[in-house]
Order: sequence, then structure tokens, then C-alpha cells
Amino acid sequence: MKEVIPLVNWSNGIIMIGVFAAVVVALVLVLLSLMNSGKGK
Repeated sequence: MKEVIPLVNWSNGIIMIGVFAAVVVALVLVLLSLMNSGKGK
């Protein structure tokens, strides 16, 4: 049973990394859209 814990931690770590990466990409896209709209004006 002890061998299952690292697998669970790894899956949780991968999920956290995936969520963090998604948030970073979303923020970058928002900044780019704001800069493009600012240049348009």
C-alpha cells in the first residue's frame, strides 16, 4: 500500500502543474489581447 502513495502524489503534482500552466497561458493571452487592443486605439 505504501507504493501507491508516490503515484497519487505524482498524479496530484502533474494536475497542479497542468492547472498552473493553463493559468499562465490564459494570463499571457489576456495581456496580448489587451496590448493589441491598446495598439489598435
